[in-house]
Amino acid sequence: MRGWLKALCAALCLSGAAGSGVQAQGHFSGLARADARGSSLHVDEGVAFFNLALSQPVPWRIRYLADPPRLIADFREVDFRALDFATLLQGPGLSGFGPLRGGPVADGWSRLVLALDRPRLAQLAELKTGQGDGTRALLRLELAEADEDAFRLEAARRDPPGWALPVPADLATPRAPRGSGPLVIMLDPGHGGLDPGAENGGQSEAALMLTFARELKEALLRDGFSNVRLTRERDVFVPLETRIALAHAAGADVFISLHADAVTEGVAKGATIYTMAAEASDAASAALAERHDRDALMSGVDLKGQDDLIAGVLMDMARVETAPRAEKLSEDLLRAMAEAGIALHRIPRRSAAFSVLKAPDIPSVLIELGYLSSAGDLKRLNDPLWRAGMAQAIVSGLHSWSVRDAAEGALLRQ
Repeated sequence: MRGWLKALCAALCLSGAAGSGVQAQGHFSGLARADARGSSLHVDEGVAFFNLALSQPVPWRIRYLADPPRLIADFREVDFRALDFATLLQGPGLSGFGPLRGGPVADGWSRLVLALDRPRLAQLAELKTGQGDGTRALLRLELAEADEDAFRLEAARRDPPGWALPVPADLATPRAPRGSGPLVIMLDPGHGGLDPGAENGGQSEAALMLTFARELKEALLRDGFSNVRLTRERDVFVPLETRIALAHAAGADVFISLHADAVTEGVAKGATIYTMAAEASDAASAALAERHDRDALMSGVDLKGQDDLIAGVLMDMARVETAPRAEKLSEDLLRAMAEAGIALHRIPRRSAAFSVLKAPDIPSVLIELGYLSSAGDLKRLNDPLWRAGMAQAIVSGLHSWSVRDAAEGALLRQ
């Protein structure tokens, strides 16, 4: 995603946090704030005294690390911006201590790390609340000198059940800059499992599209310019918006949904390509923001914790860049199909608010290969030679588009 959008995301996220009374620092939600006035660190008669004043009590723990000896204090969670770590290390007897660092360590957790002058263990560790001086919470640590073996034994101690920090979530594979590396293509065979799609003569859209998707994948891999993934490899049901999440997880550069619909009235035949309807983008952003997991909305932008308005604005801005790319993709695909002699619908380019087209940051198209309600289209969909020709046309269109898109992306980066 382009740098200006990431910068705007940061600005909007911070402004959104401020508007809701939440302090932001990295991933902090500012549950508690450190207070420099009541915080101190000094050594007296061989014991290190560390006081950390907080705006309110929070869950906490301490542990130790060896080589070199360090004290670790974890909180759920604290904003440390008010602390001057360098000033704290200027207290009496601290010549061998430092550095002292603090910051986010995982979503919902923050950490202080103090490098000790020698092995030390806490002879007192308590969080006092309701202090008379106005401090709402005070963490008090008294760190006495310890035997090397005793310190190492504590440092090697495992976390008790329930205290382990959350396992970081697997991040989506980042997409490489346009034109660098193979094109990552997500093919989406429509329907599946309990949703067979259109049916005619004992044949289902779901089965026909899975067959074609496998053949198209092979054609693309033989051409050698892309990596290809499928949203489903067999006859199973995959929720529509899960398909978008799968594309993000794969780091997809382009998303192609494959369908063969049927009409109950009138006559329709030939291939059609749909892109996201411009008038539907605001509604799509609102719906996704309301229902979807925030880490699956856009690659490269952390929307966790942001309200629907901010998420919607960022997705709409992403579409400002993505929508023209999808339109050009549909143009190149239709041009390649026409050159290959593929029968096209009388209005081959259309737009609609299909759920699978709602990824704001991935150029996405939906291809209706034909209509199961048309005897001619159904016959063609069952013809291996026709499918091979259609697959090759899509390969050609994708190749042309990727070259043009990479060139335009290079110009934008200059």
